[in-house]
Amino acid sequence: MNETDSDLVNRAMDGDRAAFEELVRRTSRLVFARLYLDAGNAHRAEDMVQETYLLAYCSLHKLAKPDGFRPWLLAIAHSVLVDAVRRDARVKRTTPPRADTPLGLIPGSGQPPDIEAEREERRQRVLAALRSMPEDYRLPLTLRYIVGSDYETISAQLGLTNGALRGQLHRGLKMLRDRLPPEFANEIDS
Repeated sequence: MNETDSDLVNRAMDGDRAAFEELVRRTSRLVFARLYLDAGNAHRAEDMVQETYLLAYCSLHKLAKPDGFRPWLLAIAHSVLVDAVRRDARVKRTTPPRADTPLGLIPGSGQPPDIEAEREERRQRVLAALRSMPEDYRLPLTLRYIVGSDYETISAQLGLTNGALRGQLHRGLKMLRDRLPPEFANEIDS
């Protein structure tokens, strides 16, 4: 099945659910990478991916040009992210509920708190450095090293040749190393 995204969008607009499922399969890593980069939390990004596809499915009839599906989908993902940030801001202003459970009974994550805090701080610094990079480098790096996509998948997601992708990853890793403290940059794979 070598259908283009445009062909699948047209079929999905005509009510073909299998065509939309194929679009989801083709674009889900891209949408996840984009949302994870901004959210910084895999579970939250997964929830937003689900919401993005639900909104896209319900709004597919509003898509004017089927060949613009991916940018349209990423715009929906961005809107979902903005809405989530606004919801979080409203929730933070409310008083937290009181817990009747003693703190000693709450299960831990398995790691000592200081190691867990250090790991989270390092993760947030790397994500902040990634966010500060141009999107041409940020998305390929996120897809490759955070999502774990292979070169072929990333090339298809971003519409790049294998050589162009490898060049962007190489330059992106160099840029990322330059933006991180030396103790972080030495740990980044080449």
